Amino acid sequence: MTYIDGFVAAVKTADKETYRAHCQLMGGVFKEYGALAVVDTWGDDVPEGKLTSFTMAVKREDDETVVLGWISWPSKAQRDEAWKKVMADPRMQPGATPMPFDGKRMIFGGFEMISQV
Repeated sequence: MTYIDGFVAAVKTADKETYRAHCQLMGGVFKEYGALAVVDTWGDDVPEGKLTSFTMAVKREDDETVVLGWISWPSKAQRDEAWKKVMADPRMQPGATPMPFDGKRMIFGGFEMISQV
């Protein structure tokens, strides 16, 4: 069954094109190792919350935009094997491809797909 890795982060609004280029590069790496699809989005209508919200979750600053992305895999087992290869890839080593956002404020996780309409 399809498995999804998802994440939410905050990116400097001025760095949108840098982020887009980063997504293209990283998406290619994930696809090389078996990802079915890699989707990256740029926040356009992300309201502030009073109790919870995407903006609060990533501690978005005034000069940042919330981004949301996901990678779909054929299965969790294939995802787990692919991640080992992704993390060993020279393009993923520290300093090789710096993330254009604060990774400490990124929220991520793996999800079993239970419905798709």
